[in-house]
Amino acid sequence: MTQRLIYMIDQLSKTVGHAFAWCIVILTFGTCYEVFVRYVLDDPTSWAFDMSYMLYGAVFYMTGAYTLSRAGHVRADMFYRLWSDRTQAIVELVLYVLFFFPGILALVIAGWGYGTESLRLREVSVNSPAGVPIWPLKMMIPFGAGLIALQGFAEVLRCVLCLRDGRWVGRLHDVEELEKQIIEEAARRRAAEGTAS
Repeated sequence: MTQRLIYMIDQLSKTVGHAFAWCIVILTFGTCYEVFVRYVLDDPTSWAFDMSYMLYGAVFYMTGAYTLSRAGHVRADMFYRLWSDRTQAIVELVLYVLFFFPGILALVIAGWGYGTESLRLREVSVNSPAGVPIWPLKMMIPFGAGLIALQGFAEVLRCVLCLRDGRWVGRLHDVEELEKQIIEEAARRRAAEGTAS
């Protein structure tokens, strides 16, 4: 039952992360369009700057839970990776309780006030005459932080299961580093050459 709950939270993080990853494609096309009209047609847009920071902000806020679900956040693991799974779980559990949840819950609470105030004012950008609404971006702060908090709960459940079973619960995998693929391919080649001789 616990593993099923972890899987469901991971799936939610994956779905939201994949949906907001499309902002990168839109951002790329929008930036290319702006560069073309600015430097080739000498007719810059009034919305490109706002679009770029809003889309980048949306990706930043809404893909944090996805990154956490894949253990992709930066960590200093020079000692961590040498520890047993149980020791890793104990350390992670303590860090989640002492640092992660107080910080992320503060972001949810403060972000909610910040976002709702912006929504109430129907806040628009002051960076361009186009008056691009920025309240949707500010409302993403508490929702993105809420998703990260939910994924943090799944990570705590992973720690508890690791303490019980002595090994980590598996993670969903949909993207791999090219370096990892190259290393695995080289290992397969070596193994094939070893069996051929």
